[in-house]
Amino acid sequence: MNFAAFRLWREACLHTIPGVVDCAETNLYGTLASLQPRLAPSETHERVYRCDLARAWLQRYGFDIQHSRRALVCRGVRHALQLIFRRLAVDGASLWLPADVYPVYWALASAAGIQAQAFLTLPTPSIPAAKGIHGPEYLLIANPLKPLGRFLHNEECSALMAWLDASPSRRLLIDCVYDLDTPFHPTTMKLLQTGRAILLHSATKGWLSPETFGVALVGEDCAGFGADFREDPPSATQLWFAQQFLSAEAGCPAQVVDALHARACRLTERLPEAIRDSRLIEFADCAPGCYFFPVPFSAEQLLNEHRLLAIPASAFGSQDWNGSILTSLSSAFAQQPQGRT
Repeated sequence: MNFAAFRLWREACLHTIPGVVDCAETNLYGTLASLQPRLAPSETHERVYRCDLARAWLQRYGFDIQHSRRALVCRGVRHALQLIFRRLAVDGASLWLPADVYPVYWALASAAGIQAQAFLTLPTPSIPAAKGIHGPEYLLIANPLKPLGRFLHNEECSALMAWLDASPSRRLLIDCVYDLDTPFHPTTMKLLQTGRAILLHSATKGWLSPETFGVALVGEDCAGFGADFREDPPSATQLWFAQQFLSAEAGCPAQVVDALHARACRLTERLPEAIRDSRLIEFADCAPGCYFFPVPFSAEQLLNEHRLLAIPASAFGSQDWNGSILTSLSSAFAQQPQGRT
């Protein structure tokens, strides 16, 4: 069941099965609409420069602002990947993508003319073998891992570094869009210290504003992408929004984390003990703001035996694992209003 089929199936279940608990909502922006920054730029708003945004972003996340030339401003992670994949296609680079995270990764690679190779992350990451090939080679991984909901373990970092070390032509792309904390997680920083990784980040989750602002922080040994980003910049209005995110709305990601944590707690309270105890990731080990919770039961079993509506792993692209993903975004896990006393 791919994502399109899953959406149709979910709607049918919600309308035909009495008492079903919706643990399959995926619309983060609709769920947390009340937290979205309410910004209205005027026609005369001040001009914002990408170099200033790069320095503001670096400062927020604990990097040296003198590296602002390495912080390439874009409209988000998808936009950054479009630009990077086009360059990789021109250079004839090989590309590894997770098979079970974001189908959009594959769509972007295909649009760029790249036939990517797959590696698995469900139910646990399986990093490709370290043996190198001739020519440039890139591997894209999310940290935190989606939909596992946790950060990379140190052992997985070591495997990624071994993959890098097997060939001087290898590079990493790290999608950190789900990392809502500051600074970035230690495993991300460890991989960045190799100088051969590109960190991808955006306002999509923390500020609930997709396709507006993002940064690709390129490593010391990952030059060559700057011109592509300079030739396709965000609009003046998008740059103004980004400035507001990093200044007046700097607290928004923390509010998002708190709201999602509360929902995750209410989801946990509603789960049958057998399901709660079977989660692949302990609640305490989930990334801040996590709203995906994988369990080793099929979506059909959860629905038939527990009246829980979940996302089948196949909706994320998984073909080898028959588990499913619970989410905490539906109105069933919203804060209930207090009754009068």
